[in-house]
Amino acid sequence: MSAARQLAERGADVVLLEAEFCGWGASARNAGHLTPTIAGDPQLLATVYRSRARELVRLADNAVRFVESLIHEEAVDCDYEPVGNVSVALTDGGMRRAARITRFLASAGAEVELVDAAEFGLPRAMRGGILERRGGVLNPGRLAMQLRGRLLGSPVRVFEGSPARSVERAGTGFSVLTPRGRVTAGHVLLATNAFTAELGSAPRRVVVPLWVTLAETSQADADLLASTGWTSRAGIYTQHLILESYRLTAAGTIAFGTRRVQPARRPLVARTPDTKIVDELARAFAERFPSLADNRVEVREAWGGWIAMTPSWLPVAGTTSEGLHYAVGFNGHGVAQAPYIGHLIADHIAGGPRADDLETIWRARPRYLPAPIFSAPALSLGWRLDRLGDHIARARTR
Repeated sequence: MSAARQLAERGADVVLLEAEFCGWGASARNAGHLTPTIAGDPQLLATVYRSRARELVRLADNAVRFVESLIHEEAVDCDYEPVGNVSVALTDGGMRRAARITRFLASAGAEVELVDAAEFGLPRAMRGGILERRGGVLNPGRLAMQLRGRLLGSPVRVFEGSPARSVERAGTGFSVLTPRGRVTAGHVLLATNAFTAELGSAPRRVVVPLWVTLAETSQADADLLASTGWTSRAGIYTQHLILESYRLTAAGTIAFGTRRVQPARRPLVARTPDTKIVDELARAFAERFPSLADNRVEVREAWGGWIAMTPSWLPVAGTTSEGLHYAVGFNGHGVAQAPYIGHLIADHIAGGPRADDLETIWRARPRYLPAPIFSAPALSLGWRLDRLGDHIARARTR
């Protein structure tokens, strides 16, 4: 949506093909954290990508600024609260690690601060963590649907319910086949994220689709929330290998999720959340917020969707050997990065130079290695290590 609108503003004749409706996927059904996190989490950025940290921090920060400007300038009513997010530690050892990462991220230009749980107003189950001051929490469904409305009112020709079945060379351009017809275009941008692998013309192994599960509680009144120590409105995500996220909504509920992810069996199809995983999320919620669970604040509904992970844990953009443009793989941080990178690659397609932030993730050759870390056995091992860490944390607080 972001790329299509930017191209139209630059004077291009734009057709947008969408398999379902614009915003149907992770754009509308994510956890609702607008965060300058990149490279998986702060730990990964501080270890694997130390030499590139400054440029990656700049990209992630600019992405949040872009979406904040979009919300403000277009008066998007999505319950946005610019309260930041905290990567929380559950143990004293986690806090020491968080302190090291905070110092490193600050040296790379990130707006971060180490906060104590009690002083900052985090739940008592947490010790504290890394506050990312830029960004906050929002209602992703409202954000996506309002941007869809603005798209439908733009010069872009939008065809929903029109999945791209194939993309082939046609003279100096391309021919895109859908069940409802064929589109001929000089340029094609694949903005298909988790569904990229469904297209044979996409780069091989560019993304790994994973199914994530989210849930929302019944309403919790302010006094009850205060009893947990959670007086801050900042979003929360844990430092597990497979994180847990929590945010307070404008309706007084708590949206939370992930903890366990599932690999894909192709083709990707719509699915309902696994009841066993929803039950596990409910148990995790009761563990983090026992007083809320005791007072009948419980899971009211659950949903899920496909996200796109990359072998590098970074978003990627580039062109295929046939000349197709692509920008995919936001690794769970697409609320900020997808609109921003869509905007940047649209400028490039329209004839402009690649912006520095686009250059940071640009791949000159569309070659991607296998990603065994996202296989079912590896994901199961990550879950087991997280549960072992939880057990150790509980034992030390007794």
